[in-house]
Amino acid sequence: MNTQNNNVISLDAVSKRYGTETVVSDVSFNIQSGECIVLVGHNGAGKTTLMKMMLGLTRPTSGNVEVLGANPANNSKIAQHKTLGYLPESVAFYDAMTGSEVLAFYARLKDVSKTACENLLEVVGLEHAAKRRIGTYSKGMRQRLGLAQAMLGSPQLLFLDEPTTGLDPSLRHQFYELIDALHKEGATSVISSHALNEVEARASRFIIMKSGALIASGTLEELYQQASLPVRLKVSVTPGEAPGVAERLGSEVTISKVNNQSLSLSCFDDDKMPLIRRITDLGDVVNDLQIMPPKLDEVYNHFMNGGQS
Repeated sequence: MNTQNNNVISLDAVSKRYGTETVVSDVSFNIQSGECIVLVGHNGAGKTTLMKMMLGLTRPTSGNVEVLGANPANNSKIAQHKTLGYLPESVAFYDAMTGSEVLAFYARLKDVSKTACENLLEVVGLEHAAKRRIGTYSKGMRQRLGLAQAMLGSPQLLFLDEPTTGLDPSLRHQFYELIDALHKEGATSVISSHALNEVEARASRFIIMKSGALIASGTLEELYQQASLPVRLKVSVTPGEAPGVAERLGSEVTISKVNNQSLSLSCFDDDKMPLIRRITDLGDVVNDLQIMPPKLDEVYNHFMNGGQS
């Protein structure tokens, strides 16, 4: 299998079985340079196994995996690639080492300077604990050290498995700012996450996994189209006019809620513009119109429930 169209990762009909149990089943996709791909799915959906096969940490039972132009399971250079960063879901470091010592160890493997280590410890908020032993670190602190390790050397290919577990909202925001900065420099990332609200606006594409199978993939807009979920609209009107506006819109419009000065409506995408025109034709009685497309969690639940909303 040859990479094409600037692909840095290609999976072709990949399956993974342990004995009689299939944990990944016939998965195919390509990832191009500079993309941020988010794997979503329930626990046990196969996300971590996919990531480990892309890293060459485990081999597929069938199918082909190609990363940076080679099979990662057969090419040790992929795992040792200095522009590759990996943060596992469960971070484990030697408890007797300090934060500085751990980061310095990984820095030597990547030929990264001591100054870069110090800068990263500051970025992830661990400069005050750099000389403390890992055994005294909380779960969140260990996760932050794992993030610093993954970011060493400004990697061009990042694998992040539930990267913000144990981080407070401020540190989560700071982490994604780092990822955004790397993407601006051309980095590619594969992120496994349950925090859909965090990744909704950042992902180039989403890959939705269920019971080892890929059940949907695409940009957020493409997933909207595939799911055919209704768009919600909220119309704010002159106080006391909402019931009259609902009557003027007619019974063919789906109205879910009416109060003194607003109405909540819904329609499918093909009917959105005609409905908006009808609302604007109501004149000065309309004070505001909010259009709310489906959220990622709604799209996710749609596919996870077998396409039933």
